[in-house]
Amino acid sequence: MTDDKKITVQRTIDASAKDLFDVLTLPSRHAEIDGSGFVRSDSKADRITANGQVFTMNMHGDHMGGDYQTDNHVTGYVDNKLVAWQTAPAGTEPKGWEWVWELEPQGQDSTLVTLTYDWSKVTDTQLLQKIHFPLVPQHDLEESLERLAGAVAGS
Repeated sequence: MTDDKKITVQRTIDASAKDLFDVLTLPSRHAEIDGSGFVRSDSKADRITANGQVFTMNMHGDHMGGDYQTDNHVTGYVDNKLVAWQTAPAGTEPKGWEWVWELEPQGQDSTLVTLTYDWSKVTDTQLLQKIHFPLVPQHDLEESLERLAGAVAGS
């Protein structure tokens, strides 16, 4: 589903919510599941365990002139059900775009995974002139779900 300010994709993955959550909450695995190709590696980040945490990622994208880092501020955390963060250039506060992963068990070893990329809170006019949202298109989000399925199968 796509609207003016967010994109949501879903997929049922043959894995438990716990196993999927284990992958999603470990920033060192984010490059493995990133369908956009921007995420290169984590910057020695610990596992996500609570709201308010910040983890740093090493990124690469032409929109930022090559290599850069982001600080990701955890905005949602419910064990085995939800993890969300707002992304910002390293050393700055979030600018309003958010990644939300929701997990809904469909049985013991099957989970409906919903990934939402939401930029509805971005109000910085300079940023909006520099970055044309959505920076990550729907097919890249669908690729992230495909990669998540592969990552959890290989765990």
